[in-house]
Amino acid sequence: MGGATVADLGAVSDEVPETMIALIEQWDDWSGSLERLAEQAPRRSLSDVRVEAPIPCPVRDIFCVGKNYADHVNEVKALGYGSIPSHPIVFSKATTTVNRPDGLVELSADPTETTDYEGELAVVIGKGGRYIDERDARDHVFGYTLINDVSARYLQGRHVQWFLGKSIDGYAPMGPVIVTEASAGNIRDWRLQTRVNGELRQDAVLDQMIFSVPEIIATISRYVTLQPGDIIATGTPSGVGAGHEPPIYLKQGDEVVVSCEAVGELRSCFV
Repeated sequence: MGGATVADLGAVSDEVPETMIALIEQWDDWSGSLERLAEQAPRRSLSDVRVEAPIPCPVRDIFCVGKNYADHVNEVKALGYGSIPSHPIVFSKATTTVNRPDGLVELSADPTETTDYEGELAVVIGKGGRYIDERDARDHVFGYTLINDVSARYLQGRHVQWFLGKSIDGYAPMGPVIVTEASAGNIRDWRLQTRVNGELRQDAVLDQMIFSVPEIIATISRYVTLQPGDIIATGTPSGVGAGHEPPIYLKQGDEVVVSCEAVGELRSCFV
């Protein structure tokens, strides 16, 4: 991000929403004026600011979709996670899992030493609703970001339901930015990759998802009213550490980078 800069909108307007969730809720009022404000605002080098997760304090747990890439399903069959699902598998991660880009993930929180990475696309809901039709689903999307659904595999299996193994504090690095739905284009062409210490481990096009973003939104909203700022992690491709023989779990000093050209790089250091 060499010469990248950020605009200090607060310097030119004291009415700009102070949080991302507030901005999402007021998006219809602000979207038309943000470009003008950005042109007027003073600029700071991106290297001089601390980038936080786009939504550092979600109002609700993160919705997550499991087993959404066929190759990933096949690689974890030996772990007892079953076959390709006929309907989306939805679970959650606690709000306290959210971690910032370039943040530290503390492996000491997992005494089982089975911490694994899962690079994923995350959807941020804009306009909430229930019974959202699949054909209208993207009208309810504010934008897209990246998330690393860090998981303690032994805990995930021991407790049967995945919440505890997925919800250790700091186990959801998120960012670095949100790309708005209006500027996203055809997301199914986006390529999602994960590297560990520079080694490419995961590499997939989003078109390989078993359940598309509209299908996922329609499924969740059939039972749960979605709200502005809700986050949905859409599943991980093959190449996770648990899928290797023997498994390759994360250790102190490892750096994991989840990337997508349209969104950027989400970098985390495990300590």
